[in-house]
Formats: sequence, C-alpha cells, structure tokens
Amino acid sequence: MNIQQKIQEQIDTHPVLLYMKGTPDAPQCGFSHKVVQILHRCKVPFHSIDVLDDPEIRQGIKEFSQWPTIPQLYVNGEFVGGCDIVSELFDQNQLQPLLDKTKQA
Repeated sequence: MNIQQKIQEQIDTHPVLLYMKGTPDAPQCGFSHKVVQILHRCKVPFHSIDVLDDPEIRQGIKEFSQWPTIPQLYVNGEFVGGCDIVSELFDQNQLQPLLDKTKQA
C-alpha cells in the first residue's frame, strides 16, 4: 500500500480525523492546539494522527489534499481545511452542523 492509499484508508475509517503536529493532549504547534480546542468545544469525538511520528505521512497528506500546512481536518471523508478555515467555520457557527452530520458508530 502506498502512502496515498494509506491516507485514504485513514480518512475513510474515521468520521472526524485531524492530521496534526503532536497529540490532542500535547499539541506541538499553536495551530494544532487551536483546532483541538475547537473540536473539544464542539464536543465531537475525533481521531488524530501525529504527522511528526511519520515523515512519509507528513509529506503525503500535503500532496493528498493539495494543502501546504498542518493541521488538516477531514469530516466524513471530506477535507475541511486547516486552522484558519476551521476557526472561521467555528466562529460563523458553520462547523458544528458539519460535525453533527458525522457517521458516528
């Protein structure tokens, strides 16, 4: 399985998936920390993948999404955006309805 297939499988497996630097309990950058805080405020369960643990994923996710920065949020298999977009959606009360549509098990 190549890295793009692996990323697609991760996205397909988790209804809310955050590619971030660090972990939700110990984010390694301010942008990742901010998105984690937003997701906690939305009270949505999410899975995270620490791109610092895997350089192949760190580069591969940027190519996969055609988005140059981390963090990256995916909801129901769709790329939502990075920190700025997630923050803007949250501030405009547009993120919660998107998260409410997740296919939670």
